[in-house]
Amino acid sequence: MVLDMIANAAEGQIAAGRFVLRHARKSDAGLFALYAGDRRVAEATHSIPHPLPPGAAEAFVARAMTCRAEEEIWVMDGSGTGLDEVLGVISLKRMDLGQQTGGQSEIGYWVAPAFWNTGIASEAVKALVAANPQKNRTIFAEVFQDNPGSARVLTNTGFQYLGDAETFSVARNGRVPTWTYVKKLD
Repeated sequence: MVLDMIANAAEGQIAAGRFVLRHARKSDAGLFALYAGDRRVAEATHSIPHPLPPGAAEAFVARAMTCRAEEEIWVMDGSGTGLDEVLGVISLKRMDLGQQTGGQSEIGYWVAPAFWNTGIASEAVKALVAANPQKNRTIFAEVFQDNPGSARVLTNTGFQYLGDAETFSVARNGRVPTWTYVKKLD
């Protein structure tokens, strides 16, 4: 299975159990707008505004299709197994771009509310970490303290609690307490 993940990652897809992780395409914008426009999704992220402004989904797709040096974004696509074409999004953002330390990224994800509590996020995180397309040595993650489900996703996929912090949420228009996690891949 690991060899299949590596081969598919080279083609831009990563097998993730009931779905694949693939790069975004223009046709994803409508479902992104629907799901990311949900207050519950927006308020669980750092950067999605609520309400979602016109054109925001299209701008996200354009960025996802072009910005691969700094951040790689994958769509959780279940269409091959009878699920929806867009189940959510997962990304790896390089933390050390242009530095010699190498191998550090931050993982982020959101799942459409219709698929919450179904294991989709855990499958996506596990598959992306196993494929390790950025050849990371360390992956960090941060979740809001009022989102214990996302914290469980991380601990269930081998991330270790690192500490408390806080970050700004655009949808909440304020700073929100977070839990920070780390996974060493060495």
